Amino acid sequence: MTKRTRRAGGAAYAGWVPEPDPAYRKQTVSFVRRSGRMSQAQERAWVELAPRYLLAVPRDVASTSVARDARIDPAALFGRTARLVVEIGSGQGHAIVHAASTRPDADFLAIEVFTAGLARTMHDADAAGARNLRLVEANAPEVLQHLLPEASVDELWVFFPDPWHKKRHTKRRLVTSGFAGLAARVIKAGGMLRLATDWEDYARQMVDVMDAAPGFRRAFEGEWAPRYEGRVMTAFERKGLARGRDIRDLAYERV
Repeated sequence: MTKRTRRAGGAAYAGWVPEPDPAYRKQTVSFVRRSGRMSQAQERAWVELAPRYLLAVPRDVASTSVARDARIDPAALFGRTARLVVEIGSGQGHAIVHAASTRPDADFLAIEVFTAGLARTMHDADAAGARNLRLVEANAPEVLQHLLPEASVDELWVFFPDPWHKKRHTKRRLVTSGFAGLAARVIKAGGMLRLATDWEDYARQMVDVMDAAPGFRRAFEGEWAPRYEGRVMTAFERKGLARGRDIRDLAYERV
């Protein structure tokens, strides 16, 4: 990334932003990156708080990619050795900010591709005094493949990923056998992969994938796991419930 002036809402500010994509990825990604105007509070958060919270990530071909030789050392990043919890698709940051502010003994990493959501997360984390949280603006599988060290994560969260519910789009879903392999790479033995979705067919796909994934075993009995008590209610969950969809949790232990 290079440092340059970025304009939004008529105001210029300096921040770490990626260069335009020189090429597109060959692999399908699980998101479509939409541009959106940030509020003044989000603009201020990006300028003032990004140096504290947002990781500067070496890129490959795309603005949300991760260079193959990029690495982080969690102990150096947080200045201590502690349990590391990683959330993929942190959105506005409600779940991970709550967790970081109520679990000061653990460290947290949020992975998200939407700038406005990252800005809101930084704003709320600062207001909550959460200094044990860092953010990375990147495609999650590349973070798991390159940026995070092997066996460095105690818990990996995937809460309400995009269901890509149209049949022609299901190939974009995040939770596949390839994803399971990357999750196995970064989660420690005895660590947990926690998932939640309000789409039944995606939940059943998750079960099929994870039941067959080497290195994982179910950490629940019956059809679905009980609701993870560490997951706060978010807008995505409320929206699913309002539309009459059941919330399904899953939990798998790394063995």
